[in-house]
Amino acid sequence: MSSSEPAPVKPVVTLFETYGAGASYVGPRVAQALGLPFHRQAFSSEQLEAEEERREKESLLSRVFSAMGPGYAGPEGGAVPVAQQDRYELAVENTRIVQEEAAQGGVVMGRNGAVILAGRPASLHVLLDGPVEQRVARAAEETGIARERAARRQKREDEVRAQMSQDLYGWDPRQPHRYDMVLNTGSLSLDECVAIIVDAVRVRAGQVPGPAAAAPAAAPPG
Repeated sequence: MSSSEPAPVKPVVTLFETYGAGASYVGPRVAQALGLPFHRQAFSSEQLEAEEERREKESLLSRVFSAMGPGYAGPEGGAVPVAQQDRYELAVENTRIVQEEAAQGGVVMGRNGAVILAGRPASLHVLLDGPVEQRVARAAEETGIARERAARRQKREDEVRAQMSQDLYGWDPRQPHRYDMVLNTGSLSLDECVAIIVDAVRVRAGQVPGPAAAAPAAAPPG
């Protein structure tokens, strides 16, 4: 390749999971198999759980302020513009991070990558999903927490992550139409998912011939 030719685009996998679908296992192994970086999601399950507990503890105080009326809390008219500005700035910053990570190639966990990098060459957008009961059981086993706690995390996290995406980018990451591939980790093993994703990335990146590029079958004798 001459110095005047642009560098090849590095493969990227964007990976979103419903809680407990196995992305923490699949993502790093896909990155390792491709020899590319693994980029973690913005917020862990533990962080989301801690934030929810903090909000629950503050709920009584919030109700007291609400009962005292908008005159006490401040001019209500400024609340919506401030919230909109905050969301805009969060989306801009997140988009910048995702684009920087994509320039390095690799696996991008969460962060609305399927929307931000839609149409990017050599990219594969993947959703990991599965039956709720199996996802809860897997999460409990992987993290060493009680199944009841994992079930609470599942309800909270699936809703919170979807709400963040809707607020910042106007889409629901649980809907399949934004993805190139949806894998059911309730019926496929996590190692099978790794192999499927790696093979798909290599085909899309042109590193191995796809079916259309395969050599034609030999003509039958006659």
